[in-house]
Amino acid sequence: MFKTLSGRFLFLTVIFVLLAEVFIFVPSVARYRQDYLSLRLERAQIASLALLADGMISDSLEKELLDNAGVFNVVLRRDEVRELALSSPIPSPIVATYDLRDDGAVTLISDALSAMFTKGNPIIRVIGNPVQDGGLLIEVTMEQGPLRQAMLEYGLNVFILSAAISIITAMLLFVAVRTFLVAPIKGVVRAMSVYAEAPDDARRIINPTASVAEIREAEDALRSMQTQLTSALKQRERLAQLGEGVAKVSHDLRNILTSAQLFTDRIEVSTDPVVQRLAPKLVNSITRAVHLCENTLAFGRASEPPPNLTRFALAEIVSDVIDSERLSAGDYDISFAEDIPASMTVRADSEQLYRVIGNLVRNARQAIMNTGDSGEISIQASEDENRWRIVVADTGPGLPMRAKEHLFQAFHGGASKGGSGLGLVIASELIRGHGGQLGLLSTGPEGTTFEIILPKSDFQIISTES
Repeated sequence: MFKTLSGRFLFLTVIFVLLAEVFIFVPSVARYRQDYLSLRLERAQIASLALLADGMISDSLEKELLDNAGVFNVVLRRDEVRELALSSPIPSPIVATYDLRDDGAVTLISDALSAMFTKGNPIIRVIGNPVQDGGLLIEVTMEQGPLRQAMLEYGLNVFILSAAISIITAMLLFVAVRTFLVAPIKGVVRAMSVYAEAPDDARRIINPTASVAEIREAEDALRSMQTQLTSALKQRERLAQLGEGVAKVSHDLRNILTSAQLFTDRIEVSTDPVVQRLAPKLVNSITRAVHLCENTLAFGRASEPPPNLTRFALAEIVSDVIDSERLSAGDYDISFAEDIPASMTVRADSEQLYRVIGNLVRNARQAIMNTGDSGEISIQASEDENRWRIVVADTGPGLPMRAKEHLFQAFHGGASKGGSGLGLVIASELIRGHGGQLGLLSTGPEGTTFEIILPKSDFQIISTES
């Protein structure tokens, strides 16, 4: 029960009420002691009136008066004369004197605590003011044992009453908390659980009914979140269906375009001047369409698997990429440069890193070849104690404005003319899977530079700043 909100509230309420009663208990006991002693002084004063009225009383009557007053001696001071009004033998010496005439609250509390914790039955002297102006001073001697017993009984009664009040208060608050706080909270939790079973069912969205303002705000916020989530799930489902349809269309369209591409290969050998002039454009258009279908199919497949991290020489991967791109460039005037330390080994997925570097180099080659001018592509690598850094730079025309604005967004325009924009998206996703980053350092008429950062540590946030 202590783990529940209402149980803890019940426990804390009992504790706090008892603490409050402690602060009340001590002054109350001190007040009880003062009233007890004042009552003994009044009884002693009344007993002494018999002597003042008659002047002489018998020993038996004097003893009866003292017993009724609960004291041994009574001393009155009237007209500056101190008189022993009533007296009897004192069984032991006086151990303490208490003056009730001008004691402060601190003194009264201290004397009360001292009386409660003093065991035995010592003799004490008590001084006070007579009632009804019956003199200047009245003084009595008495036993402290009965006072201590009366104080303990009074304290026990106060404690029992305080405990009863605290338990009753706590139970009432417990019921109130469960009714006005815990029950609405459980309702919110239950609504969340029901909604989680079928978040696409709009009927399960919570209907705010709480009367408590704070819980009503929580219900309203939950309703807003559930509404947005349900809408997002429906949109996601529609997009998934649309993606599946696009993938099917792209697959069939790719097959059709591949067949068309074979026919264009034969058209290219035609000697007709018109065919010779239009055939290259037709071939390029069909080739771009095939690439778009292939990229769409690749992007629509399941997400990339986690990288298989191994140690390998980076120079070998870069060399394979450059050899492949040299073959693709053919006789075109484009040069490749690599500055990779032969001893540098990186910890990454070799296949995925090959795809990333190959994508960047291929984009650079295509951009240069589209200009019709000569150019150069360079790959450099360096490392420090925290990371490996790979830089791919070219002397091409730079990225178009649309490509810079949507560089890593799918289907928003590629870095090269006619591209789908999926290559850099996939490359960035692969590098993020390594815990690194792919970033654009610069682009313009003088060329474009991309940077790949790979962390050496398993858990490290890598910055793209050089």
